[in-house]
Amino acid sequence: MSARYQMKKIEVVAAVIRRGNEIFATQRGYGEFKDWWEFPGGKMEPGESPEQALEREIMEELDARIKVGDLLKTVEWDYPSFHLTLHCYWCTLASESLHLNEHEASAWLDRGHLGDVKWLPADLDIIELIRNTL
Repeated sequence: MSARYQMKKIEVVAAVIRRGNEIFATQRGYGEFKDWWEFPGGKMEPGESPEQALEREIMEELDARIKVGDLLKTVEWDYPSFHLTLHCYWCTLASESLHLNEHEASAWLDRGHLGDVKWLPADLDIIELIRNTL
């Protein structure tokens, strides 16, 4: 059997939180991709819709409530040790404050600064879509 068929599969949701012409980005504080930047979110639990998973994950990671909007894009990406299915949704904050419970840093980035951080490879297609939208 080939390695492709033995590869672990992970399905996650991510919040592309928009505030005016800025997007919220977070820096990973743990794991294989520590210090890389990503959109906040995480794994869906059994029985959860993507929207429910996003609301739960953002509350857990940022102590914040969000309003989940339209699906921006679903990305399929092969990392060395797993295959990722990433569902990215436009979101807005429903609460003012954000608190980093899992990430080591965060930033609000406008179109001109999206390239200033080291994004996870699966997020790069999303960055291009965002650039074309902002």
